[in-house]
Amino acid sequence: MHVELDAPKCVASGQCVMAAPDVFDQRDEDGIALLLTDRPDEELFDDVREAAAICPAAAIRLVER
Repeated sequence: MHVELDAPKCVASGQCVMAAPDVFDQRDEDGIALLLTDRPDEELFDDVREAAAICPAAAIRLVER
């Protein structure tokens, strides 16, 4: 799986961080999401899928391989 984050679309809700804290974080100054890794370990796939599904801005794109 490859994860892509469209940071300009992010609305800083933090849902991705709560769903997949090993993959996403937020900038301190404005809360915009940060991608910690674009190739998470397989054990994190379900969490990353949930993060993408609940993102209110649809800023997370997953490329399944």
